[in-house]
Amino acid sequence: MTDVDKISMEIVNPRAAGVDIGSRSHWVAIGQGPNDFKEFGVYNEDLFAIAQWLKENGIKTVAMESTGTYWQSLYAVLMSEGFQVILCNGKFTKNIKGKKTDIQDCQWIQKLHSIGLLSGSFLPDESTEQLRTFCRHRSNLLASAASASKKMQKYLRLLNLRLDVVVNDICGLTGMAIIKAICNGEKNPERLADLRHHNCRKSKEEIAKALHSNGRQDYLFTLKQELEMYELFQAKIALCDIEIEKMLNETIDNDENKKQHYIEKKAYKKINKNTPKNIDLNLMAYQHFEGVDLMAIEGMSYSTVLSLISEVGVDGIKRFPTAKHFANWLRLAPNNKISGGKVLSSKVPKGSNRLKIALRNAANAIGNLKDSTPLRDFFQRINFRNGRVSAISATARKLAVIIWNMVVKGVPYHNPEEYLFRDQKKKLGLLKRIQKQITKFELESTDFQFSS
Repeated sequence: MTDVDKISMEIVNPRAAGVDIGSRSHWVAIGQGPNDFKEFGVYNEDLFAIAQWLKENGIKTVAMESTGTYWQSLYAVLMSEGFQVILCNGKFTKNIKGKKTDIQDCQWIQKLHSIGLLSGSFLPDESTEQLRTFCRHRSNLLASAASASKKMQKYLRLLNLRLDVVVNDICGLTGMAIIKAICNGEKNPERLADLRHHNCRKSKEEIAKALHSNGRQDYLFTLKQELEMYELFQAKIALCDIEIEKMLNETIDNDENKKQHYIEKKAYKKINKNTPKNIDLNLMAYQHFEGVDLMAIEGMSYSTVLSLISEVGVDGIKRFPTAKHFANWLRLAPNNKISGGKVLSSKVPKGSNRLKIALRNAANAIGNLKDSTPLRDFFQRINFRNGRVSAISATARKLAVIIWNMVVKGVPYHNPEEYLFRDQKKKLGLLKRIQKQITKFELESTDFQFSS
């Protein structure tokens, strides 16, 4: 028998184990023999029993599937016990022949890990992970508050109170003042219209016309309930903002390199109402990324920067060797399928994480810019050729590349056609009108000499 008749698989990770994660039990394999596996429970003592059994058998590295959230407790225990743990995507371990059982799964994972065919998933550092918990919880609270807001609008409409017609946001200053007065028993449309904020575009008379109720008590009761829920969620969001600020300050205060950086506030940078209150995210992001001004990119909002800090962090971005790796992890790079030299497909892979969604929202904002900028022009070219969805994905990928180069390589963002804020636009427009008038009337410098 010649060597071509044999194919040997080299052991890349000796002393390796595989774990099939479950909701009720974990199956652990340390080899391919009939007695090289064992079932454990999911309680805390069972997790430490797994670690002890692995130590007794000389295991150094462990691979496990990222099944739901069931893996997190075992992962933390194994890391604390000194094991090298690889968390892998289930799609890389599911191609097993024959009947699928827990025993086969754990031994298949152990075999793939031993011969080096499994790659680990990205996991942020501990401080970033804690901040991510607060930010994701805050996003869930915002979604619940938005749901309560929609239900308030529904019951107002059923009460024939068309507040949504006369105000842009029923949860704004005017809207909330009127809703609270309605829930407190006020029925007079004129008195309700007197609660109008001075910035509201509609007049008191028009607002009063929209506030004639049909008096249904069942709808009024449900409106009160939804108002209480909305205020409760807003209170929870405020408490979450305090914890986020505490985490950001703690990260910056513990690093002298971060503390030394300072940047002025950006005038007229739009602050969304859902942005964390009382937190200078412009300064904190500048310090967190060690002097990198990500807010200089047009279309980048405070929520996008906060998502970047909480989902990957500065150390997490630096773990990607190239910008292409970072874009690919975000699932923003096309997945080219080539056969016979022909491109069969180049679609962006399915799947989204919160940072990808944030970058796509920033790309959509860039597409809505009225002024011409390089990123906006790039968006419009792709939009004209392939449609808006493709333009959003392509611009989001370009943003990911720009961010990686800024954070890892320290390359500042340069816009040859500098983006102008609102006050700068007014000044430039005034200068252009003056110059036009000077040219029209053929004025000279001597014509501007005035006698006292």
